[in-house]
Amino acid sequence: MPAPSEPPEHPTTRRERPHRTPRAPARRTPGRRRAALLGLTALGYLLVTAAVLLDTSLVDLDWRIRLFRPYEHWPGLQPLLDNWVVAGQRGPSALAAFGWLGWRARRLRRIRPLLVMGTALLLLNLTVGGVKIVTGRLGPHYAHYVGSPELFSGGTVFPSGHTANAVVTWGALAYLAGRWRRTGALLAGATAWSVGLTTVYLGTHWVTDVLAGWAAGLLVLLSLPLLEPLVLAAERRLTRRRARARARARAEAGRAEATRVGAEHHDATRTRTTRPGAVAVTPPSCGPPRRRAPRG
Repeated sequence: MPAPSEPPEHPTTRRERPHRTPRAPARRTPGRRRAALLGLTALGYLLVTAAVLLDTSLVDLDWRIRLFRPYEHWPGLQPLLDNWVVAGQRGPSALAAFGWLGWRARRLRRIRPLLVMGTALLLLNLTVGGVKIVTGRLGPHYAHYVGSPELFSGGTVFPSGHTANAVVTWGALAYLAGRWRRTGALLAGATAWSVGLTTVYLGTHWVTDVLAGWAAGLLVLLSLPLLEPLVLAAERRLTRRRARARARARAEAGRAEATRVGAEHHDATRTRTTRPGAVAVTPPSCGPPRRRAPRG
C-alpha cells in the first residue's frame, strides 16, 4: 500500500528563523579614545616622575647626554636654536596666541577662544608649577654630583616648562582652529617636539624633564574638552553682563542727551525773552473767559 503523501506546508504555518544581521565591531567613541589617551598619558607622566625620584636608569641617560654636550659637537646650530627656543617661552608665545585669538573672537563675536586659552594656561601654571616647586630639581648646568638626580635642591626644571608651554599654547591654538584643526595639530606637535629637543641640545633641561613636559602639556590639552561646560557657562555670564552694561550705557546716554536738549531749549527761550526792546508775550489762557462784575 503506497504511503500517503504529506500535505504541502502552508506558507503561513511555516516557521522560519528570524534573520539576524551580523553585529558590526564596536567602535570607540571620541570620548572613550580621549579617556584612554588621557589615562595612558597620565601613566607615562607618573612613570617618568617615579623613575627620576627613584634614581633609575633614566637618570643615567640624563647624565650621558649631559656629559656628551651636544652644543659642543654641533656649535653651528646654537645661534638658530637660541632663537627657536623662544617659541616655548610663556611671554612671547602667549602674546602671539592671544593676538590671533583676539582677532578670531572679534570675528566670531564670541569670547570663547580667549577663555579656552586662558583656562589652558591657568591649568598649566597650577599643575606644572606645583610639580616644579615640589621636586626642586637643578638643571644640567647647575648639577653638583655626577649620576645624581639633583632633586630637592631649589631648582625648577622638572618638568620642562618650555616644553609643556609649547604643547599647551600651540596645541590650544590647533584645538581652536576649526577646519584647520588637523593641520594645526601637526604644526603644534612638530613645534613642541623640536622645542623639547632644543632645550636638551642647549643643556638647559634633562631628557626626563622634556619627557615629563610633553606628558604634562598633553594632559592639559586632553582636559580642555572636559572643561568646555565651565567655559561656556562663563561665556554666557560675561555676555549677559556685557549686555547689561551696554544697556545701562545707552540709557545714561539717552538721559544725558535729553538733559542737554532741555537745557538748550531753556537757554534759547530765555535769550528770546531777555533781548533789549523785547516784550514778553503771555500766551492766552485756554480756559473760559472771565465775566466782569456789573457796575453800580
